Amino acid sequence: MKHNVKHLIQRIKLLNEIGLSLSTERDHASLMEKILLGAKEITHADAGTLYILTPERTLEFVVVHTTSLNYHMGGTSPKPVSFAAIPLEKENGEANDTLVAVYTALYGKTVNVEDVGENKQFDFSGAHAFDKKTGYTSVSFLSIPMVNHEGDIIGVLQLLNAQNNDNQIIAFDHESQQFTESLASQAAIALSNKYLIEEMRELFESFIRLMAKAIDEKSPHTGEHCRRVPKLTLMLADAATKSDLLPDFSLDEKERYELEISSWLHDCGKVTSPVHIIEKSKKLQTIFDRIQLVEQRFELIKRDTEIQYLKACIDTPHQQAELKEIWINTTKQQESDFCFLKTCNTGSEYTTPETIQRIQHIAQRWQWTNNQGQQQTILTKDEVKNLSIVKGTLTTEERQLMNNHINVTIEMLESLPFPKHLKRVAQYAGAHHERVDGKGFPYGLKGETFPIPSRIMAIADVFEALTSSDRPYKKAMPLSKSIEILTSMASTGHIDPNIFQVFMQEKVYLEYAHAYLDTEQIDID
Repeated sequence: MKHNVKHLIQRIKLLNEIGLSLSTERDHASLMEKILLGAKEITHADAGTLYILTPERTLEFVVVHTTSLNYHMGGTSPKPVSFAAIPLEKENGEANDTLVAVYTALYGKTVNVEDVGENKQFDFSGAHAFDKKTGYTSVSFLSIPMVNHEGDIIGVLQLLNAQNNDNQIIAFDHESQQFTESLASQAAIALSNKYLIEEMRELFESFIRLMAKAIDEKSPHTGEHCRRVPKLTLMLADAATKSDLLPDFSLDEKERYELEISSWLHDCGKVTSPVHIIEKSKKLQTIFDRIQLVEQRFELIKRDTEIQYLKACIDTPHQQAELKEIWINTTKQQESDFCFLKTCNTGSEYTTPETIQRIQHIAQRWQWTNNQGQQQTILTKDEVKNLSIVKGTLTTEERQLMNNHINVTIEMLESLPFPKHLKRVAQYAGAHHERVDGKGFPYGLKGETFPIPSRIMAIADVFEALTSSDRPYKKAMPLSKSIEILTSMASTGHIDPNIFQVFMQEKVYLEYAHAYLDTEQIDID
């Protein structure tokens, strides 16, 4: 009696230890293996198989283990399970319930077979074939459904050949069955929790990718930016972790994942950026390119000039030759001035003070008459302002509005209840436009307040933009020109020089280029 009580206490203790182990295990393969090995230990079974019920209604072999044969497939074993999944239904639609594991999965009932050789209810041809091939002897079977907290069967735990203290094969007693059923229940809940966590993580990551895709799809000119920056950020982060140039910097698995999520969301605030600013490829562009309106005005002026010339010829026919020369020269000047404005509209080159002065002169030089008979200058004040943009296509106000996306990004991310291991996502993503000299935005961070992960992301963000082939305001730069610009930025306090040195020494730029750039852009090794 004392022996039985002691044995029972040991089993309860073992069950508790196994349950605790299952609740803390994070690795999927290890978790599956612990379930099976724990069941074998608690029942003194020589062999066992863990099946998982798939969405396709099959039982998939996940772990197979036989102690006496030193036979191990699946789980943490480098040898995958080679057995095909077992369908719950036959091809004609009938239940495939002559197989013990399928019967257990279909009806949620435990099956305890004392001797497979004497059992006529189930088909044990698979076990007999295994015995013949390996010299094994299958005798006692215990097949238990794994039912989660919602009452769903998610798998089957099957044990083979219970043994006594003398290693003799015996049947699975009632006590062993009860303990295994308890373990199977705990295991099912542990697996379901893990599946739920994985599903929530996949949903979370899918939503993030969807957000990035929506931002990229908003503008065909930034179609890959939000998807490429995370790739380059992780490439550079991995290189920085290994480099001696940053001895105090390292990322564990969780921190790396936090940086990855941050880089995926680094431009999420652009969902609020006006499309006409994101898409502004020309200086006069709003919803459409206003150079078309300027061209129409010049055509009206040319028409009026021609009408004035013809009227003058009628009034003073003896001056036709002189008037024609004036008309031709005036028309040529109008055409020249429009071509000049059209070139200024591209924003592809630095606008000099002389260019701005000529734009202002043209604006006052030509006038046209609107439908109300009012005289109007060829260019409005706003058009003069836009054509006079020194660099790029955005005015100061438009650039501020564009830059505001980072404030929106921070507000959006700070409003989300990120879990503990993602608490710095808003901080990292919100600082990728900062500079090491403190002249960045939105906060002017520098020194320790400008985190290294954000510095890494800043370089990735700039390099992707420089080498991108889908921007409206520039052609895709070759690798050499992009590196030249980054080198200048590193020397002037824009980007971190040490991280840039890692970028160059470890040839992160080349790894990225071979993966994502056009071949003709790769002009250096």
